[in-house]
Amino acid sequence: MARPGFVLEVDDRTPPLVVHEGAGYRLEKFPLGTQVVYPAEPLQAVEDLSETIAEALDQPTDSAPLDQLLRPGMKLTIAFDDISAPMPRMRRPDIRGRIIEAVLTRAAKAGVDDVALISAIGLNRRHTEAELQQILGERVFRSFYADGLLTNHDAEDADHLRAVGGEADEVALNARVVDSDLLIFVHVASDTREGGAVSVATGLGSAATIGQIRGLPGLVSTGAAAQRAGELVGASVPIFSVEAVLDNHVFAAPLEFLGKREWEWSVRDQVTWLGLRRALAISPSKARQRLVDAVPAGYAVIGVNAGAPSAVRAKSTALVLSQQLVEVQGQADVGVIGVPHQTPYSLDSVTNPILAAWSGLGAAFGAHTGKPFVREGGALVLYHPMPIEFSPLHHPSYVDFFADVLTTTTDPLQIQEKFEAKFATDPWYSHLYRTSNAFHGMHPFHTWYQIAAARSHCSDIVWVGADRRSVERMGFRAASTLADALEIVSSTVGRSPSIRYLHNPPQIIADVR
Repeated sequence: MARPGFVLEVDDRTPPLVVHEGAGYRLEKFPLGTQVVYPAEPLQAVEDLSETIAEALDQPTDSAPLDQLLRPGMKLTIAFDDISAPMPRMRRPDIRGRIIEAVLTRAAKAGVDDVALISAIGLNRRHTEAELQQILGERVFRSFYADGLLTNHDAEDADHLRAVGGEADEVALNARVVDSDLLIFVHVASDTREGGAVSVATGLGSAATIGQIRGLPGLVSTGAAAQRAGELVGASVPIFSVEAVLDNHVFAAPLEFLGKREWEWSVRDQVTWLGLRRALAISPSKARQRLVDAVPAGYAVIGVNAGAPSAVRAKSTALVLSQQLVEVQGQADVGVIGVPHQTPYSLDSVTNPILAAWSGLGAAFGAHTGKPFVREGGALVLYHPMPIEFSPLHHPSYVDFFADVLTTTTDPLQIQEKFEAKFATDPWYSHLYRTSNAFHGMHPFHTWYQIAAARSHCSDIVWVGADRRSVERMGFRAASTLADALEIVSSTVGRSPSIRYLHNPPQIIADVR
């Protein structure tokens, strides 16, 4: 049995603990009494993946078996998550490719000859040919791409978007999806965000539809917009959902020791750590990033669910929680989070300051069952260098958001009122999104809106080792050391605050009691 996550209280015997800080790591000595939340060890992987996939397709939840849904002459569309999930990227073969091959085999056997594949990128950047091949495998890629039957979704292509629903609740989706007799949506469940019909709307919807869900009004309505969009999509499109749930084995060789508890490091692990630190210390910034990006995660599949979207989402969420949930008692005065280099939106690219802030304040801090692990009015201390570096290829709208929007205001409501429409309709951002490999002009807005919950919840947010100009631009503060950060926040949380360190990655979902 894998050991569950647990909370350790730092005492005199506790060694320095690993903290992620971008493309690097540090060993940090935490104050006595600090609570350290450790993730659970990976759960048992399925023994036979092919058999598990087949069983899911043959015995779906709240749906007829897939074979009964396939028939000659039908129009079948298979959509799949983009490569931003999971992060870090998984080793080949990608589980989505395995599932899609199994579906295509059954479709061919049933005589289905009108099949198209769509990468559900939403407002994320277009996939390259190499990335599509990485997800699907060489055989599927070769069979569909050259004939134009494998495409990236385009949320700005008015000629290929079709409205579903009506009146104020109208949602627009990829026209191929709306016209299909069956949509098979293949999703990797590595967290509890979205999934089901909502992922269909955010991955295959129009920019306006995605804005309803991920824009500020959607977030303020606490998921009501997402729920309504999911209901409209589910009522308008016949969907057979397939979700693969991953374990939390994010460290593959030779970095597996980083997933161990520090006092369990062997002599070999300690030597590897010293070598890793030395190599990262002497490497230029871009070389460090390439080194980290080059190592895929060691994920394994712990379950595959198929059937009706809502039922599949419920089963997948329960399995994700069984892997990632860690119970903690009460809320701390100060939370500490190390922010890794990789984010879902910076694969093979640059993690700009806004994405780093989202990774710590949106993804990590927001991973809980309803109550954050830090009290309201408490403080957050995060580790990341936050360099002012951007990718003009992938993140052109982020460059302007950082330079023009955040120098005017950091308030989400003012940002929405003054700048959102301009970025949403800018023809240059639209052109780069549609023809190049750039994220949509609205992407930094949605990212910033997701940061807003942590900003409003915490009285102080301090970044250790960060570029002071960068964090001050975003309304945060910088410190050189943990001790300095605790001194900075002492005016709001006191001189003897309770401290809790979220020892991630792997992902931790805090269940605060």
